Amino acid sequence: MSDAGNRFRTLLGHRLFWPVAVLVVMLAANTVYRPGFLAVELNNGHLYGTPIDILRLSAPLILVALGMTLVISTGGIDLSVGSICAISGAIACLYISRAPDQDNLVTVLTALAMALGVALVLGAWNGILVSVIGIQPIIATLILMVAGRGLAQLIAEGQIITINSGPYRAIGLGHLLTLPLAIFIALAAALLVAAFTRRTALGMIVESVGGNREASRLAGIRSGRVVFLVYVVSAACAAIAGFMMTANVSSADGNNTGLWVELDAILAVVIGGTSLAGGRFYLGGTILGALIIQTLTTTVYAMNISPQTALLFKAVVVIAVCLIQAPAFRAKFRRRRAGTPPSPQSSPQRQKEQVPA
Repeated sequence: MSDAGNRFRTLLGHRLFWPVAVLVVMLAANTVYRPGFLAVELNNGHLYGTPIDILRLSAPLILVALGMTLVISTGGIDLSVGSICAISGAIACLYISRAPDQDNLVTVLTALAMALGVALVLGAWNGILVSVIGIQPIIATLILMVAGRGLAQLIAEGQIITINSGPYRAIGLGHLLTLPLAIFIALAAALLVAAFTRRTALGMIVESVGGNREASRLAGIRSGRVVFLVYVVSAACAAIAGFMMTANVSSADGNNTGLWVELDAILAVVIGGTSLAGGRFYLGGTILGALIIQTLTTTVYAMNISPQTALLFKAVVVIAVCLIQAPAFRAKFRRRRAGTPPSPQSSPQRQKEQVPA
C-alpha cells in the first residue's frame, strides 16, 4: 500500500477524525440550507453571526462536560450537574436582586463566591457518598439531581428571580477582544483542566483509578481522594455554567435552569471518545462533542422542527455519530460491503474452544 494510503488509514483511525468530520458535515449542510449560515460581521467592535452564537451557547455545556469527563474517567457519573447549575444561579441572582446597587462589582463578586462555595459543598457531598460511603455514583448523584431542583425552588421561593446587573450579565453576554466573554471563560477552564491533567501526573492518576481502582490503591494511590476531587471539580464547572445560563437571560428559574444539561454533557463526553467504563479520557474530544450537540440544536431550531420532534432528531444523530466512531461497527460494515464473512478464529465461540482446559 502506498504512503498516501497508509496516511489516510491512519487519519481514519484517529479518535478525533469522525467527530471533526461530523461537525464539518453539519456545518456544510446548514450552509446549503441557509447560505448565510457561516457569515460573521463586525458591529460596534463585536463579532456577530451564527458561528459566534454556537461558540457562545456551547460554553456552558463545555464547562459541564469538562467536569463530567473527569468523573466518567474514574468510572463514575454525575447526574446532579443540572441541579447544581440551577442552585448556583439561584443563589447568585437572589443575592444580587436584594442588593441596593446591582451594578456594584463587589456585590456581583460576592454573589459568585457564595454560589460557588455552595456548589463546592454539594460536590463534596457527592464525593463523600461515592468515595467514603461507597454508594453507586448513579444513585448518589441522582439523590442531588432530584433534591437539588427542590432546593433551587426553595431558594427562589418558587418564583423566577429577575435581576438587572450589568457585570453579571457580562458573564453570558459580555464581549472581550470582539468575541463573547463566555468563550474565553470556557477556554480558560479547558486550558486549566488540561494543564493539571496533561502536564502533571494527575491525569494519569485519574485514568489509573478509572481503569482499576483496587490496583491503583495497591500501587499507593489514594483512589478515594481522587474520586472525591473529581466530583468537586465537576460541581465547580457546573456552578460556572449556571452563572452563564442565568446571565444570558438575567434571571434564575430553579425549575428550568440547566434542565437536562447532564444528559447533553454525557453525550458530549461519549461522542468525544471517552468510555463510560472509565480509564482514558479525551478533553479535546469532549469539547468537539459539545460543539456538535450545540450545532445540532441550532440546526434543529433553524429548520423549524417542533420541540417534541427535535429530541428524537437529536437522539438519532447522536446514535449515528457513536456508531460511526465505534471501531467494531466500522469493521463489521467494511466486511459486509466486501462480502467477506467474519473469520472463524475471531468468533467468541471459536476462541472459547481454543482455550485449553
